[in-house]
Amino acid sequence: MSSNLSRSRNRAFVIAGLGIALLIAIFLSPLASKNPDGLDRVSQDLKFDSKELGEKPAQKLPFYGIFDEYALRGVPEAIATPLAGLIGTLATFGLAWGIGKLVIRGSSLPSTQYDADSDSDAPD
Repeated sequence: MSSNLSRSRNRAFVIAGLGIALLIAIFLSPLASKNPDGLDRVSQDLKFDSKELGEKPAQKLPFYGIFDEYALRGVPEAIATPLAGLIGTLATFGLAWGIGKLVIRGSSLPSTQYDADSDSDAPD
C-alpha cells in the first residue's frame, strides 16, 4: 500500500514540476531581456567579439536551422519564443526522464537480494 502511495506522490510531484516549468517557459520566456547574455556581453566589452569564427560549430547541428536566438523559425514572432521554450522544456524533461530510467534500471538489485542484504545489517 505504501509503495502505491509513494509512487502516486512521486508522479504528482513530477507532473506538478513539469507543469510549472512549462508555464515558466511559455509565459515568462517572452519577457526575457533582449540585451546580450553574459558571454556575449563580456566579449563585446573586451572587444574580442570581432574574432568570432565565420562558421560556428553549432551551425553544423541538424536542428540549427529550426532554432535561432531562442526562437522558432517559420512561425509568427509572437509565439516563436514561447514555442521554443515549450519544445526545449519537453526535450530536456524527456532526456532527463530517459537517463533516469536507464540509471535506475541499471543499478537496481533484485528485491530478494536487497531484502537479504538489509536483514544481514540488522543488529542482533
